[in-house]
Amino acid sequence: MWYAETLSYLHTVNLVALSINAVLIAVIFLVTIKAYTWMTTGMYRGTTNMKGKVVIITGCNSGIGKETAKDMAKRGARLIMACRNLETSSTVKDEIVKESGNTDVVLMQLDLSSLDSVRQFAAKVIKQEARLDVLVNNAGVANTFGKKTTEDGLELTMATNQYGPFLLTHLLLPLLKKSAPSRIVIVASDLYKLAKLNLTKPNPTNQLPAYLYYVSKYANIMFSNELARRLSDSNAGVTCNCLHPGIIDSGIWRNVPFPLNLPLQLVVKTMFKTTEQGAQTSIYLAVSEDVAKTNGKYFKDCKEASLRSDILDDANAKKYWEICEQLVKLQPTDPRP
Repeated sequence: MWYAETLSYLHTVNLVALSINAVLIAVIFLVTIKAYTWMTTGMYRGTTNMKGKVVIITGCNSGIGKETAKDMAKRGARLIMACRNLETSSTVKDEIVKESGNTDVVLMQLDLSSLDSVRQFAAKVIKQEARLDVLVNNAGVANTFGKKTTEDGLELTMATNQYGPFLLTHLLLPLLKKSAPSRIVIVASDLYKLAKLNLTKPNPTNQLPAYLYYVSKYANIMFSNELARRLSDSNAGVTCNCLHPGIIDSGIWRNVPFPLNLPLQLVVKTMFKTTEQGAQTSIYLAVSEDVAKTNGKYFKDCKEASLRSDILDDANAKKYWEICEQLVKLQPTDPRP
């Protein structure tokens, strides 16, 4: 009897100790993430005025795109909000106008997963705008489950995050060149390190949707680097740079399925960067005079950062560029860098 009670007591003590250790490990893990976030949050404090400049930002009805749009409006830019859902975006537009005091804010429909929508949007911009100084390719989707294909036969995540922006940038290049010096900013991610782009399967409709978000970010960086090289060779007066915004508390996490979303939301809300903090590098690349002539670089926290060597392969970048041209059905009459 005494022996059994002793064993039961020791077992209980061990369980309590294990529970305490687990809690301590979790706390240390979360504190480490928070400390890293705090130490790597570069805030842009420049006061550059954007009066007379025209800025297009895709997907700016929420997240870091919304914060970037607010900043551009406050700096006096003519802001074109390129958003898929006009109903929800209209409320955001009113909020930006009220907060910034800038009434020169235009909302236009753009669904980057549809090549037809991209062409319609670009044609409208070219028709109504005399200039374009900054294009921020910000919109992105993370489809975590359920394979989806667009009307063009493209995988949804790749179409929205890479192929739509690829076509949009091509179509707007004449206006960007006309307005030179001008800038293209592409929101990528350090999550590219978790993937590799398979050039033999550039439209991977049979892969896990969640993984394809990482692939799309890899593609973004390859696109950005090759575009920058071509723009430099043509002396167009247009620069292109890409960036990692950080790990952000944004709507992109809403697609994580139950029950994984419950613990993740706790981490996201307490540890990750705010959307305002996450927008800083986009803002920096869009307006700072420090990077007025910088081209073909990758940035984190308002500072230039290094890239993995395999993503800097010029031959692969050129090959992927040609693949993208085919997938978006680029026409002979469409502009090229």
